[in-house]
Amino acid sequence: MGAPNAVASAGMLAPAWLRLPGFALACVLALAATFVSSMHGGPQMLYALLMGVAFHYLSKDAQTRPGIEFCSRSVLRLGVGLLGARITAGQIAGLGWTTAAIVVLAVVSTLLFGYGLARRLGMTRAQGVLSGGAVAICGASAALAISAVLPRDKESERFTLMVVVTVTVLSTIAMVLYPLITQLLRLPPELAGLFLGGTIHDVAQVAGAGYMLNHQTGDYAVIVKLFRVSMLAVVVVVVSAMFRSQRRVAEKAAAALPQKLVPWFLWLFIALVALNSAGGVPAPVQDGLNWVSRACLVVAIVALGMKTSFVELKSFGWRPLVLLLSETVWMATLVLVLILTGVRA
Repeated sequence: MGAPNAVASAGMLAPAWLRLPGFALACVLALAATFVSSMHGGPQMLYALLMGVAFHYLSKDAQTRPGIEFCSRSVLRLGVGLLGARITAGQIAGLGWTTAAIVVLAVVSTLLFGYGLARRLGMTRAQGVLSGGAVAICGASAALAISAVLPRDKESERFTLMVVVTVTVLSTIAMVLYPLITQLLRLPPELAGLFLGGTIHDVAQVAGAGYMLNHQTGDYAVIVKLFRVSMLAVVVVVVSAMFRSQRRVAEKAAAALPQKLVPWFLWLFIALVALNSAGGVPAPVQDGLNWVSRACLVVAIVALGMKTSFVELKSFGWRPLVLLLSETVWMATLVLVLILTGVRA
């Protein structure tokens, strides 16, 4: 367990100029993934991951390894922290207590469901929390944020990539399927937005599904989704506390610096939410921070892809797929039942 962490620590402590080749490579691949996504459609994150995996062999190269480690950790944390620029307290308050209660119940129950099912499938606590958090909150972004406070080893990084791949595919399927469900049930725009924003994994797919129906549904779906994203801070703190002792053992074995209960990127997230809520972030700045956040996450996904391979991902077998699919179905079914029950009431 100690070796991968020791390598990562060495990469993080390397001088800036030693990180440049790996960092530049990750940026170039991220740009390529963005170009392919914009030209041909499809999920940007998934393209980034696949391009990273194609260059897996460079993760062991002495010239590129420090930069790849830097991107998979520091750049990742910065991207998660900047997500706070999207959210304001006013957006959350505008949802109303009933909508907020449905979303909170869906998030908490999905986390608990994932944790329990993972144990039944013979998987670890960390794997259950990571998969549940990815489905419950915001897909790949949540998976990356939660993995940052879990004990780190080579297997955990491979599992994180497995979650990112699967949850991105499931989110894309949901973007196409869920609007059809809302039309079949003839849900009004507000309830359709609640269903889409309360169940689809990634923000981009929520927007795509909502605006596919109409502008009102899209606006409401995105606000509901941002409320789910705002819960990321609480979940990361709870997960950090849950695995604090295991993380200390891993850090001690790897001679790594101990991680604080509330990591710096989470403070950045909270500060940006507070500042944005007070009107301290002008719209152009907010757009810029959102762009930087997305860019950081794409670069981080490329780096994580370069650190693993599909041969290694196959070692996890069918269990992660069953786990993530079950969590997705659970969350969608629960939210839909709550919505329909409320409509009939």
